[in-house]
Amino acid sequence: MSKQRPTIADIARRAGVSKVAVSYALNDRPGVSPATRAAIKAIAQEIGWRPNSAARALTHARADAVGLALCRPARLLGMEPFFMELISGIESELSPRGCALLLQVVNDPAQELEVYRRWWGEGRVDGVFLADLRSPDPRIEGVAELGMPAVAIGHPSAAGPLTPVWSDDSGALRDTLAYLTALGHRSIARVAGLPDLIHTQLRDRAQGEICAELGLGEPVVIHTDYSGGEGAHATRQLISSPQRSTAIIYDNDIMAVAGLSVAQEMGLDVPGDLSLVAWDDSQLSRVVRPPLTALSRDIPAYGSHAARTLLALVTHGAAPGFEDAAARLVPRGSTAPPRR
Repeated sequence: MSKQRPTIADIARRAGVSKVAVSYALNDRPGVSPATRAAIKAIAQEIGWRPNSAARALTHARADAVGLALCRPARLLGMEPFFMELISGIESELSPRGCALLLQVVNDPAQELEVYRRWWGEGRVDGVFLADLRSPDPRIEGVAELGMPAVAIGHPSAAGPLTPVWSDDSGALRDTLAYLTALGHRSIARVAGLPDLIHTQLRDRAQGEICAELGLGEPVVIHTDYSGGEGAHATRQLISSPQRSTAIIYDNDIMAVAGLSVAQEMGLDVPGDLSLVAWDDSQLSRVVRPPLTALSRDIPAYGSHAARTLLALVTHGAAPGFEDAAARLVPRGSTAPPRR
């Protein structure tokens, strides 16, 4: 009987590393230390490993796929219109080009980075998107070290060496606070998202600066996980406070709808007793009663611009960042002057 051909799995077992690390070392890709690379190549030579010519041909071919790993609970992801619309915009660019989107939900940023390393090491993607930029964010440096084409969906200040696609949240927040102030509101709170996300931090900072300019005093902010449950809880806190806010801005539409339900449950008239604004417009914002004033933007177009940028990176090796249009305020029935 002929001896079985040595495989990458055999090398990984002997070296005590993953198959992805072996793939990096044998294909001279970044991602492993020089000492590990040398040890892996020595073991490969010792056991007589030789690359499969068909596999090698595939290695140098395009995967015709890009990846997106999301660190969000799957139950929330399915309920949040933003990501569904973003993905639809990405697909609108990929599908006509015969390029697939590899999507995976993960538990934490470290697992997300490991997914990207595995996809790149196995040749499963030509590039990736990074969403929900954090501070600090080890994914930025980790992906850059791999030399993998990547688009950071977030502000350039947090994108490091990666190519960013972003929109101006501070301008949208300024318009909203100026509008509510013009209506006569002086006590305006915000139910925000996760505090370690860069876009939450940028909104927090902008809110503080704009409140000071408008003479609104210290900003009131409650951070949440973006879920309807936490949005409802934050609304109860704000309504029950002795210094009750007369207007609340929510960082997504799910929380705004939950907040509307809580206000009505507690006997408040919206917008007579309490004005509400949702960040990111959606069908949900329009079907409730009263319909919610919202910060509206073309989220599928945002995804489309991110996909075009990534495809340019894959094809040409470089692409400029892209600033998308800022959200615009759409007043509806949930905002009005406060009752005196």
